[in-house]
Amino acid sequence: MNKNFFSICFISFFFLFIFMMLNFFFMMYFIMNNMILFLEWEIISFNSLSVVMSILLDWMSLLFMMFVSLISSVVIFYSKSYMSSELNLSRFIILVLMFVFSMMLLIISPNMISILLGWDGLGLVSYCLVIYYQNLKSYNAGMLTVLSNRIGDVLILLVISWMMNFGSWNYIFYLEIMKNDYYMSIVMMMIILAAMTKSAQIPFSSWLPAAMAAPTPVSALVHSSTLVTAGVYLLIRFNILLIDSLGFKMLLLISSLTMFMAGISANYEFDLKKIIALSTLSQLGLMMSILSMGLPLLAFFHLLTHAMFKALLFMCAGVIIHMMNDIQDIRFMGGVSIYIPMTCLCMNISNMALCGVPFLAGFYSKDLILEMVSFSNFNFLIFLLYYLSTGLTVFYSNRLTMYLMINDYNLLSVYNLYDEDYIMIKSMLVLLFMSIMSGSILMWLIFYYPSMIYLPFNLKLMVIYVSLMGALLGYFVSNMNIFSFNKHLYTYNLSMFLCLMWFMPNLSTYGLSYYFLNYSQKLSKNIDFGWMEMYSGWGMFNIMKNYSIFYSVYQMNNFKIYLFSFIMWIMCFLFLLMI
Repeated sequence: MNKNFFSICFISFFFLFIFMMLNFFFMMYFIMNNMILFLEWEIISFNSLSVVMSILLDWMSLLFMMFVSLISSVVIFYSKSYMSSELNLSRFIILVLMFVFSMMLLIISPNMISILLGWDGLGLVSYCLVIYYQNLKSYNAGMLTVLSNRIGDVLILLVISWMMNFGSWNYIFYLEIMKNDYYMSIVMMMIILAAMTKSAQIPFSSWLPAAMAAPTPVSALVHSSTLVTAGVYLLIRFNILLIDSLGFKMLLLISSLTMFMAGISANYEFDLKKIIALSTLSQLGLMMSILSMGLPLLAFFHLLTHAMFKALLFMCAGVIIHMMNDIQDIRFMGGVSIYIPMTCLCMNISNMALCGVPFLAGFYSKDLILEMVSFSNFNFLIFLLYYLSTGLTVFYSNRLTMYLMINDYNLLSVYNLYDEDYIMIKSMLVLLFMSIMSGSILMWLIFYYPSMIYLPFNLKLMVIYVSLMGALLGYFVSNMNIFSFNKHLYTYNLSMFLCLMWFMPNLSTYGLSYYFLNYSQKLSKNIDFGWMEMYSGWGMFNIMKNYSIFYSVYQMNNFKIYLFSFIMWIMCFLFLLMI
């Protein structure tokens, strides 16, 4: 093990942990005194337009920074053991730190230009992290990730150029104007689309499961509190101007469908990391849809609680994949709780928090969200999508637990059954504590007064009904032999459509990019191997080759050639004399 790597790991972990503690104390001070700190530094002034670097510190940005720094410090500590067999690990830690720094910049920015710096930094560094293992699958996934995110970057650039008409890029100055102004509604639509690309809503969903090619510690960071939550956080900040608009009604439908689609796809998936990635997609749909109902605090609450148990879930998955000789297919697993009991304890608790089991972190936010949906006046389709998606969450979580821990062990031979790594366990226990406690703590911090939601008895218990139904279905499906039921009612004939996320990768990725890339490849081939090649490299080479063959044949001391050349010279000489 490289000592330099140990030192950079320890320094990064220590710095981020201290930063997290500072953020916590500042956040408590700000929330108790109802303070907001707004700092501005003018970089350049051009006519009436001033480019300023702004920092907005309020309880929300400080609380989010606290969660990001806690998860990133724990992930770096976890990487000390998980990534120990890799070469050049200092580069990995530096990339993770750059990633975290980009997210911090995005969190504290009220200015569209500094938001772009953080936003673009996230996209660029995420590409470097996704292609970290440097194989064909990683390169494809990285390209898909970065190109999908570039759409959002372009839209943010368009917002910056559009806001130039108004004299400043600080969006907090325009919150009242934007509600009634037609031109600002264009800005609003661009912000919604940019947030949809980053948070992988339909039709930009295909990059999120593909980004699983990254190392597991990166997945834990990306899918909990950084890259995918950037879009949600941006909309939380812009939420005042987005209520009661057509864009938000569209967002409600799209995000509800994303939640439903991800829940279904996770039930047909057998890749352990992809199942957890699709559960992230489902939760992102939940956050976006509750945002479009005009409840930004509730979306922020769920974003923070979700970050804790999702990071823990990925870390547990990393330990299991390590133990299984890097196999990610859950059909090969089973009975792992015998070999790694602590990891399985953490995984079960994080899974239960995801399902919304009472008094864990996920329960406080999910239960409140579903009750607010029941309490609101939206139509039956939205109501149905919400409750079906909740049932599907319990469905795939229970299926995953059955495959991993309860079913029989299916791997033919394994050499890596080992007791848990203490470094990994320590980092997971921090998140385990937060997965249990963060829900209740945040409930007391964020909401100033308890909300009274009065619902009929059956509607109140609807969450429990769909959860029990989902758990039962998850149990039956995990015990179902796919092949013996193929001719009967329980068919997996739909699995191609459902497993491929409603053919979204084919439509939004391969369908769009393949033909363009193929055409450009043919075009470049025609240029490279066409006239450019003939008049430069290949043509010169052919001419030189032909001349060298001619001279080598001429200089082989062959008597015939000498005699022939002598006769030719004599003939030329006689011809000249005759003239």
